[in-house]
Amino acid sequence: MLAVSSVLGNRQSLDGGAMFGNVPRALWQRWCPADELGRIELACRAFLVQDDDKTILVEAGVGAFFPPHLAERYGVVEPHHQLLISLEELGVTHEQIDVVVLSHLHFDHAGGILSAFEQGQAPRLLFPKAQFLVGSVAYERACAPHPRDRASFVPELVSLLRESDRLQLIAEGQTSHPLLGERARLFTSHGHTPGMLLTTFMGHTHSATFCADLIPGAPWVHVPVTMGYDRYPELLIDEKVALYEALGVGSWLLFTHESHFAAGRLARDERGKYFLDATREPLVHWDLDA
Repeated sequence: MLAVSSVLGNRQSLDGGAMFGNVPRALWQRWCPADELGRIELACRAFLVQDDDKTILVEAGVGAFFPPHLAERYGVVEPHHQLLISLEELGVTHEQIDVVVLSHLHFDHAGGILSAFEQGQAPRLLFPKAQFLVGSVAYERACAPHPRDRASFVPELVSLLRESDRLQLIAEGQTSHPLLGERARLFTSHGHTPGMLLTTFMGHTHSATFCADLIPGAPWVHVPVTMGYDRYPELLIDEKVALYEALGVGSWLLFTHESHFAAGRLARDERGKYFLDATREPLVHWDLDA
């Protein structure tokens, strides 16, 4: 059995203009209504993959490591570590996870591997038996970030990963890893941030691709829609089209930041425009082999 379950972490509210780049507010606000501060609601969703005797977590969300003043600045909603609670609701503790796949090391995707904030205490690494898979280019970026995205990384997180002896780097162009088994494929994307990993899990009946920040939610399925946070928007658009062509119409896309649902099916109209069809999944528990 190859089962995928959505796991909600701590939610965020971020500036809608930043999340939609050069898309006019009059358009993006129809998709994602903004609050009085211009912020939109975002999920930070992870995915639990259970493949026979292996338990894999894809992404970890933002977590609750920020001190209160920074949690408020970055719009983190819940003060507790929601990811751990959501895992326990699925009958899994963080101590039981065998592998954590981190698409990249921005805090809203990797912060959940850190313990919740405690006054006077340094953050510690959770998931004590897990191997952490990170793209080598993404890791290098986190070790030496550019001034434009330095605030997106957590130096303590990088140090803890390095010191854990459980960090495994995925080489550029590497498409598989023994820890993920034969039914997982890896793709590398550079448009959002250099070295970001996308992961496809291939069941007997369905396949599902975790899109990370290449396609963070339903509005970004549209080819020209990018984020202001993207380092190379034109490259990201080209990568998005290449992914769609590789996956094909009808493939399932898994979304980390979509606030309303966890997955949708890729469709294409007679003009060649890509979109999500009407099939949307909350993805509480999904057997890709059924």
